[in-house]
Parts: sequence; structure tokens; C-alpha cells
Amino acid sequence: MNIERENSLKSSYIIYDITHFTHLDYKDHLAAIFWFSSCNMRCDYCYNPEIVFAKKSSYSLMDALDFLKTRVGLLDGVVLSGGEVTLHNLVFFIQEIKHLGFSVKLDTNGTNHQTIQELINLKLLDFIAIDYKAPEYKFTHITHSKKYKEFSQTLDLLIKSEMAFEVRTTLHSDLLNEEDINFIIKDLKKRNYTNKYYIQNFLDTGSNIGDISAPHKVFDKEKLSQELELVWR
Repeated sequence: MNIERENSLKSSYIIYDITHFTHLDYKDHLAAIFWFSSCNMRCDYCYNPEIVFAKKSSYSLMDALDFLKTRVGLLDGVVLSGGEVTLHNLVFFIQEIKHLGFSVKLDTNGTNHQTIQELINLKLLDFIAIDYKAPEYKFTHITHSKKYKEFSQTLDLLIKSEMAFEVRTTLHSDLLNEEDINFIIKDLKKRNYTNKYYIQNFLDTGSNIGDISAPHKVFDKEKLSQELELVWR
């Protein structure tokens, strides 16, 4: 590692927290999670407001690499999550992770198409989980952003690529109903998405950006289209 790269990694305090071990967040891998600060969305149901709005972070990229060096042979994967990871320039960082022998999973909202394209082209990612936040007609209402077009570009990129990836949606039934989820299913089918579609239930931790509580509306799974294989989390 050259001095310029090393200094860059040491000065980049953009990791809010580190989860030392998980066997749930990266299928078939024992992994660590690096939680990156800041996000370009303000999803009502987001349970990581302290990460999204963080003024400073606890760990530099070099701190994270030093931690991974102690886990060689014990873990086999790294999850890059947040916040929104792709707001940061992480090429050097992921290259160093790969040099240590770890597989890399990226959690993303898919709104930074060029960054994701670059990481794929450089073969720095092994798996991507992309969040399909909402149908286009509800996207801005739920995410408080106007980046559906960018998300759509990334989704098409992943479907046309040979990249291993999954699409997932967080379900809060007061925000998304059966019609909305069926719209997403039909849209994925139209784009030729053939993988499993993951629906994860809203996690009520008592703290979220929209200050919302557990949903009041009952969601009827029987009303969902069977055009894709659905997996509930």
C-alpha cells in the first residue's frame, strides 16, 4: 500500500459503527458489517437515524481494515451498509478488503448508478442487495427524494449484468399496500428479473426517521401476485 493511499484511508472517518459478527446479513457467509454514515434519502421507516444524520463517525477506513486483519480465517465476508455506502469513494478500501481475502456484499438504495457500475467493472463486489423502496408513484413520498430514475437505471444494470444480487422491499403496511407490492412484482417481471423477491417487515425499534409506530393496517399476503418467488423476512 503506497503512502498516499494509506493516508487517505487513515483520514477517512466515514464508518459510524462496526458489527463484528453476523451470520444473517450475508447468506452463507460469516461476516462483519461496516455501517457508513450519511444517506441521500430520508425513508420514514428507517431505523438508523443516528447513522443517516451523523455529524461525525467513530472509525476510519484504516481502522476497519486493521479490524479485518484480526479476522482473517475467522470471517469470510464483509457487508458494506449504512446509510448509503455509494455516497463515498471506496475503490481503494474495497481493493484492500479483497486483498485480505474477504467476499464483499453491498447494501444500496441504487441511486448512484455510475459508482455501482464502476465497482462491478472492477470486480470488487460479490453480491448486491438493492432496496426497491416503493413504486414510482409513492417513491418520493416514502423516501423524501426524487431519485427513482437513478434507482431504475441501477436496477436495469443489475438485471442485465452477471452480478449476483437480490431485490428487497421493507414493508410497513400503512405506507405500502397489496396493490403497491403487486405493482413492484409486475415491474420486476417486466424487467426480466427472475431471482427471489424479498419482503422484510418493518422493524419497530422505537426510533425511526418518520417517527412512525407499528402499522395499523393488516396486510393480506394472499392478495399478492405469484409471478415471482416471494421470500418474507
